[in-house]
Amino acid sequence: MWAVVRPVAVDFLTSHWQITRDFILKNFLPITYRVQRGLIHAMTHSDILILGGGIVGLGTGYSLSQHYPGKSITVLEKESILGAHQTGHNSGVLHSGIYYKPGSLKAQNCREGKALMERFCDQEGIPYQRIGKVIVAVDESELATLQMIYERGKANGVDCQLIDQARLRELEPYANGIAAIHVPEAGITDYKQVIARFAAKIEERNGRIVLNAPVTDIQERGDKVTAVTTQGEFTADFLINCTGLHSDRMTRMTANSVPAQIVPFRGEYFELKPEAHYLCNGLIYPVPNPEFPFLGVHLTRMIDGGVECGPNAVLAFAREGYNKLDINVGDLWETLRYPGFRRMAKTYWRAGLGEMWRSASKAAFVKALQRLVPDIRSEHMIPAPAGIRAQAIKPDGSMLDDFAFQESPRIVNVVNAPSPAATSAISIGNSIVNRLATHFG
Repeated sequence: MWAVVRPVAVDFLTSHWQITRDFILKNFLPITYRVQRGLIHAMTHSDILILGGGIVGLGTGYSLSQHYPGKSITVLEKESILGAHQTGHNSGVLHSGIYYKPGSLKAQNCREGKALMERFCDQEGIPYQRIGKVIVAVDESELATLQMIYERGKANGVDCQLIDQARLRELEPYANGIAAIHVPEAGITDYKQVIARFAAKIEERNGRIVLNAPVTDIQERGDKVTAVTTQGEFTADFLINCTGLHSDRMTRMTANSVPAQIVPFRGEYFELKPEAHYLCNGLIYPVPNPEFPFLGVHLTRMIDGGVECGPNAVLAFAREGYNKLDINVGDLWETLRYPGFRRMAKTYWRAGLGEMWRSASKAAFVKALQRLVPDIRSEHMIPAPAGIRAQAIKPDGSMLDDFAFQESPRIVNVVNAPSPAATSAISIGNSIVNRLATHFG
């Protein structure tokens, strides 16, 4: 028996000793020793430092590298891979901008960003498809909101049409509704491929991407900004915070206050088995409940041909809590003691209970989908990976719905960049370029 157990025990002890040794070497030995041994980076200087290796950070780096190819850029990402969080869990929709208030930053950046994203995909050989979207009213009570969405779409320049039940049946034979909006330009792509090409383009212009580099402090000293990380210190003339789920925490390191706090909501999904893919041709969305800030469960045909169903929206007990049992006590306490969250919960408690029930009960989740596609059955669906939405909530309990930035002379904080941030990534990057242009001279 020992002959069997011994090699397993040796492997276990060896691997854990290596992990412990690496942790000690990288965190507790003198900085000079760690630099000499290549365990961390010596202090390095760049013209521009970007925090966050998701699609907004990399899209901003790409935009900067194209407009200012002579500027040195360093992107710091805390994870071991790029796009590990919101970007990596994105369903891949190329949004049209139909929902957003005309003149808002979301509307402007989504419209411009979609065109830029499609052009980038064409240039880089990244697959995308304009598969079309229907927003479906299932009864007369939803017709007024449907009309309002249509009018917003027209004001934003979206290619959209109001259609009757017969036309809906032609587009989506299994969808249930008395009327709908058809958005033929809505599409899908693969944002993981997009960020890989963004990263390659940054590096082609002599930019640097540093992984495993969580930021622990940001210091502004004279004409320089320093990001202190577990990989060493990085200085720059300008710093851009694109950290998504942690954007408020990074902002607090650079400013006395933030306009909103990030509260994480987990979006849970199912996917249809291949034999049920026929139920959805493109994107099938409900008319959103005007009393609730989320779009509701919907069906999305993915770029790989699969069909995703969801999401619901339930409070996550950790900012990176993709599983129901993931709990980070610090994250949860930060949420629960925040007055803005408590005020929001008081306003939306009834809708929140419904979301929690759909999280606990697959039957309830299926019932919500059956309002859109009655032929869906529980046996058609299998669990799919969840995502986390970084919902910015203001102290009064209202949602910070639009894109939002907070600036100082050397720092731009992307305070809020929810959906459609992926679609808008290049446009958001261009907007940040414009904000910094006056400082570049």
